[in-house]
Amino acid sequence: MKIYTRKGDDGTTGLLYGGRVRKDAPGPTAYGDVDEAQSSIGLARAHCRAGGELDQLLVSIERDLWVLMADLATDAQNRDKLTAGVSLVTEQMVKRLEDLIDSYASRFEMPTEFVVPGEDRVAAFLDVARTVVRRAERQSLAAACEGSHALEYLNRLSDLLWTLARWQEGDSLMARSPESPQP
Repeated sequence: MKIYTRKGDDGTTGLLYGGRVRKDAPGPTAYGDVDEAQSSIGLARAHCRAGGELDQLLVSIERDLWVLMADLATDAQNRDKLTAGVSLVTEQMVKRLEDLIDSYASRFEMPTEFVVPGEDRVAAFLDVARTVVRRAERQSLAAACEGSHALEYLNRLSDLLWTLARWQEGDSLMARSPESPQP
């Protein structure tokens, strides 16, 4: 099997369950941004402890984003062919993110001022991923079908990434002793 098909050379791309649209149409633009968000999360994951709590959580989110991309890559007339949690974002997926936000937020004291990203390497990568997710959310406004939970998922995901970044910074700050030189 070859990686290239030449079908997209005319500036179109295929949708899940059929149909073709221009590559700059709202759907491909939105799921392209979600694809970038997934890669950004992967970059954050590459800098955290392999097999650790954050690594495992980020892998599960990356897998969720495949579901979200399938949801966005399906024409409205074919939505009945999607499978909940496999190719269709569900309310339960959104609720899981809310539960995760609450759980991680309970582990540290919330900042009382605006956050300046970069306190910790992993947190900085999570902040970059958060901004990419926010862009994907904005692009998905024009692409999400009625009844889709894609926008809710992306909105909660950006909140979760912000929360995880602050949690990581808390761990970083606690690991430093008062005598540690600050670069």
